[in-house]
Amino acid sequence: QLKQQRDKLRQYQKRIAQQLERERALARQLLRDGRKERAKLLLKKKRYQEQLLDRTENQISSLEAMVQSIEFTQIEMKVMEGLQFGNECLNKMHQVMSIEEVERILDETQEAVEYQRQIDELLAGSFTQEDEDAILEELSAITQEQIELPEVPSEPLPEKIPENVPVKARPRQAELVAAS
Repeated sequence: QLKQQRDKLRQYQKRIAQQLERERALARQLLRDGRKERAKLLLKKKRYQEQLLDRTENQISSLEAMVQSIEFTQIEMKVMEGLQFGNECLNKMHQVMSIEEVERILDETQEAVEYQRQIDELLAGSFTQEDEDAILEELSAITQEQIELPEVPSEPLPEKIPENVPVKARPRQAELVAAS
């Protein structure tokens, strides 16, 4: 409604502005015709309409400020609704997860960790020194199996063929040299 009222005031403003232009032109015509008193009366009317135009402008400004204020208030209301919804969600979550419930869960977790530690100690403590030695020996044997390397050959490496060996005993390389 406020926007409609603003639009009507703008239309009224345009109508008065057009009327002012017509009256100014008419006042000039009256002055040319020598009708000074009539022109003066018309200019007084024009002056009054200009004041109306100024008041109309102020009313339009007031309406626009009010429209902006209302729109901003609507935005604020939406923000407040969002905050209220968020607060309700948090309260519901707090009802599900009370501080006592969280403390209980943490205590149970701590008890479970302590229980597991006791089991680990019992298992670790149930081995004798003889068991520990056997475990270490088995671990060493498994490690040796994984890194076992091939045996080094026991026979000596072949030596270089001497040059003075007869041609028949020489490998094929000697035949190639003879052919060239």
